[in-house]
Amino acid sequence: MPKTILNGADGLRSALGQHLGYSDWLTIEQERINQFAEATGDHQWIHVDEERAKAGPFGATIAHGYLTLSLVSYLVPQLMEVQGFAMGINYGLNKVRFIHPVLVGSRIRGGAELVAIAEVAGGLQTTMLITIDIEASTKPACVAESLSRWMVH
Repeated sequence: MPKTILNGADGLRSALGQHLGYSDWLTIEQERINQFAEATGDHQWIHVDEERAKAGPFGATIAHGYLTLSLVSYLVPQLMEVQGFAMGINYGLNKVRFIHPVLVGSRIRGGAELVAIAEVAGGLQTTMLITIDIEASTKPACVAESLSRWMVH
């Protein structure tokens, strides 16, 4: 699917209420999970102990919820790009839910819908509803309301 390009304030406003597309699929490998565990200090066995996890509640290791959330920064730029501003700033999150675990070896992708736009000093603030899907699952891994500020100078 081609990337959605939103050019300037008018481009953002014209996309309000629209689904903006999907990223490519990304396979979640144990190496990525282990690297995230190292970076964050979260070495809980359900993430990093492959043998113990086989007998655990999920039958395999799972990605950290925050790893899944952090991949929004990798997935969303694949599906959309905002142009015509001096810079974009990650302003935070309103709400995040980790709905279904991401088992090692699963493939995930991101989707985005522009759900709100507000005027702020120096630019616009957008609220994107980001959904991280798991291939062959009826439930998403994560749903998050992501806030960005698009500054004109």
